[in-house]
Amino acid sequence: MLTLDKCIVCGSSQFESFLACKDYTVSKKDFNIVSCKGCGFKFTNPRPDDSEIGNYYKSEDYVSHSNTKKGLINKLYHAVRSRTLKEKLGLINSYVSRGTILDYGCGTGMFLATCKEGGWKTFGYEPDPDARKLAEGQGLTVVNSKTALKDKIGTSKFDLISLWHVMEHVTDVSETLNFFKENLYDKGTLIVAVPNHVSYDGKTYKEFWAGYDVPRHLYHFELSTMEKLMANYGFKLVETKPMRFDSYYVSMLSEKYKTGSMNYIQAFLNGFKSNLKAGRPSDYSSVIYIFKKA
Repeated sequence: MLTLDKCIVCGSSQFESFLACKDYTVSKKDFNIVSCKGCGFKFTNPRPDDSEIGNYYKSEDYVSHSNTKKGLINKLYHAVRSRTLKEKLGLINSYVSRGTILDYGCGTGMFLATCKEGGWKTFGYEPDPDARKLAEGQGLTVVNSKTALKDKIGTSKFDLISLWHVMEHVTDVSETLNFFKENLYDKGTLIVAVPNHVSYDGKTYKEFWAGYDVPRHLYHFELSTMEKLMANYGFKLVETKPMRFDSYYVSMLSEKYKTGSMNYIQAFLNGFKSNLKAGRPSDYSSVIYIFKKA
């Protein structure tokens, strides 16, 4: 296990306990989430180190790595995904009129395949070998290291870099964000989508909230801490967008964790309330942050 002694946002070494959450997907163990006294940033601490973390993704239920359609929740996820993929493509096209895209943590490559069909030159980064194999099976260029990415693009840079529910998993945050800064064109766009623990469903389910997903989710963001972290690496927030379907999916999983059974009606109601009570895009269950170089 690895224990962080400094906050990645403000550098403070003063933390306090926030929540104890269970890993419902793989290990069934409890993990602690702490809150930085300096800036309020929440993160899992201690957490599995780099040699251990891969074991916590080895589950057929981890849909972004397996594409499983087992169970009603995953079937609903797939049904909604076809629509959200088109919405994501529309979003990136509104910022960049085609070009070269890096989907960092591309999983099984569904979003990249959509971009390729939409006329983008696509590259993916994915450390999980099983997910990467599924992505490569679609004819996509997907690698497992930043060095390999540099070899593939040569002296070129990316017009757009996207991380769809990936930033919360990144173990080497400083190295990764510096890589983005160095390899994104000056007028390029960086898109980061993450769960939002201060959403209505996050506050409602608390330690049972599926958005915490310990220990795979190392960091737990909200608007203020995301903006501060990215500013440290030369990125300026220009817009936020909601991911409205996520509140329903997360609430279904959370309801299962909390009660041990699938209460679809209550989950739907909590997902609906979460969207209804979100006064700003940054209040939703999951938020898309759009950054430019400062």
